[in-house]
Amino acid sequence: MARILIVDDSPTETFRFREILTKHGFEVIEASNGADGVTMAQAEQPDLVLMDVVMPGVNGFQATREISRGENTKHIPVVIVSTKDQATDRVWGKRQGARDYLTKPIDENKLIEVIQQNLNLG
Repeated sequence: MARILIVDDSPTETFRFREILTKHGFEVIEASNGADGVTMAQAEQPDLVLMDVVMPGVNGFQATREISRGENTKHIPVVIVSTKDQATDRVWGKRQGARDYLTKPIDENKLIEVIQQNLNLG
């Protein structure tokens, strides 16, 4: 069973992601900010990270960069899931090392499809 780290400061969003992921058989780990997300990625070695962008302290772009360039975390795919829907945000997210960029509100089928592509399950 793949383990997915959700990094999001919104309890509502985190709950929704957890609901979708567990329904589809994924194990879920959670972090409520970017700094904790980086620490959890290093400690837990999840199979994939779902990263929010707008968070207090270390934002999702910074956390994505740290995870995707970190020696023991660079193999972990990061998928940014954000309300920021500008082309520049998408480009910047990919430049930080994100494998994909989805926008909220999230479409369940699209989320699962992207996760499976990045885990090479689909």
